[in-house]
Amino acid sequence: MAFGIGAIVQSVAGLGQTWLEGKVAKTKAKAEAEAAVMVKQAESVADWETAMARSSNQSWKDEWLTILFSIPLVLAFIPSTVPYVEEGFRVLQGMPEWYHYALSVIVAASFGVRSVIGIMNKKKQ
Repeated sequence: MAFGIGAIVQSVAGLGQTWLEGKVAKTKAKAEAEAAVMVKQAESVADWETAMARSSNQSWKDEWLTILFSIPLVLAFIPSTVPYVEEGFRVLQGMPEWYHYALSVIVAASFGVRSVIGIMNKKKQ
C-alpha cells in the first residue's frame, strides 16, 4: 500500500511540475512577445525621427520658428519696445484655446515631439 501512495504522490507531483513548467513557459513567452513589441515601437520612433531630421535639413521652418520666438526675447531688452511685447502677449492670451494647441503642435512637429514633451513634463514637476 505504501508503494501505491508513493506512486500517487509522485504522479501528482509530476503533474504539478508539468503544470508549473507550462505556466513558466507561457509567462516567458508573453514577456518575450511584449519585449519584441516594445523594441519594434522604439525602432519605429527612431526611424520616424531620423526621417524627420533628414527632411528638415532642406527646410527653413525650424530657423523661421527660432527667429520668430526670439523676437520677443530680444525686444524685451529694449526698453522702448517692452510695452509692445507685453501687449502682444496679452493679446495672445486672449486667443482661442484651439489656436494655442495648434501653435503647440506646429512647434512640436518642427522641433521634435519628444523634446517638447520632455520640456512640458519638466514644467509640470
